[in-house]
Amino acid sequence: MLKAIVKFFKALNKNSHPGEIAHAVCCGMILGFLPKDNALWYILAVLFIFLRMQKSAFLIFTLIFTLASPFFDSLFDTVGYFVLKTDFLQPLFVFLIKIPLVGYTRFYNSIVMGSLLCSLLLYIPLYFISKAIIQLWRNKMVPLVRKTRLVKIISKLPLVSKIKEVM
Repeated sequence: MLKAIVKFFKALNKNSHPGEIAHAVCCGMILGFLPKDNALWYILAVLFIFLRMQKSAFLIFTLIFTLASPFFDSLFDTVGYFVLKTDFLQPLFVFLIKIPLVGYTRFYNSIVMGSLLCSLLLYIPLYFISKAIIQLWRNKMVPLVRKTRLVKIISKLPLVSKIKEVM
């Protein structure tokens, strides 16, 4: 995990395009919000591994959003229940459930449906917010952080030698 954090800070500070990191944050949000006990999670995880994005940021933000998802379960349940009980979508859901193996995605679960829809709706705003924060970090915060006394003390520790070259 320390290696992923070091790679994330390297990418955050210099060698990755801000869009790659922002996509990693958004894809991490999708996987983090989805319940882990269905085929949809595994299908999306394999798909996201093959996308061009910063993998360590993807791993870190998947973990962060996984830890945050229980706080939003009631929202996901409400949204999912509303969508699943919508009358004009019922023929679509009946058609999907009759397709072999589609039932393993558990799209009919209100929390799965709600978390998927909420994360897809939040994808674009989170992308632009993440990209703006990354650019703010690179342009304004890194010079200030480098000058702090704490960073100078920590950079002398042998355990943090890898982080020293990043900052």
